Amino acid sequence: MRANGSSGDGIREVADGVMMITRAVTNSYVVATDEGLVLIDAGLPRSWSLLVEALAAVRGAPGDLVSVYLTHGHFDHVGTLERLQREHHVPVHVHAADRPLVRHPYRYDRESPRTAYALRHPGGLPSLARMTFAGALGVHGVDAEGSIVPGTPLLGGLVPIATPGHTYGHVAFHLPDRDVVFTGDALVTFDPYTGGSGPQIVARAATADSDAALAALAALTATAAATVLPGHGDAWVHGIRDAVGGALARGAH
Repeated sequence: MRANGSSGDGIREVADGVMMITRAVTNSYVVATDEGLVLIDAGLPRSWSLLVEALAAVRGAPGDLVSVYLTHGHFDHVGTLERLQREHHVPVHVHAADRPLVRHPYRYDRESPRTAYALRHPGGLPSLARMTFAGALGVHGVDAEGSIVPGTPLLGGLVPIATPGHTYGHVAFHLPDRDVVFTGDALVTFDPYTGGSGPQIVARAATADSDAALAALAALTATAAATVLPGHGDAWVHGIRDAVGGALARGAH
């Protein structure tokens, strides 16, 4: 099984029955539950082969997915949805506030212009190039059900947590029985826009409201999860409190 990380593509098991898929510094997760196979976020279009591989590792296939749950609707988290819906009719769920973004994944608010930000932070250019090669410029939006309600459990015991800021409807997912929290882009351990590693919120070039994003970290701390599974970067195994502390110390950038 290939290793993943902020520097390489591949899959690996990061918790019991949880497969992490990494393509172009972007993560999604297959979760095996008693109620079926669930996908958290959908990566970039060219992560499809890794998705198939991750599903096979838990004795499944794309048609076996019972649901996709999105942390948010940005282009790099919805890239395989069109194919999953077209070929396998997999239902897709998101917070209602991000439903329009899933339809139009490039139309999102940000605090800084992307082009100017990239010029000021050239360390992010290699990651952005890899994302482009993985299909970042050719993502098709889809219709999703705006049915995720923070605090209302989902299949497999996943509990959505309101973490607005990166997008207005961003949610994280806590899986208490495995002591993990899927943070999406509310907290990452690698920022594609700067190339910086370590716990942090995502750069202003892709975040709607950095102050809100920092404030939302308190809700993640409340989970007390041992393992943090972010939308970008490696899994963090030192606990959510430690990760949030590092992100708060770093602040917005």
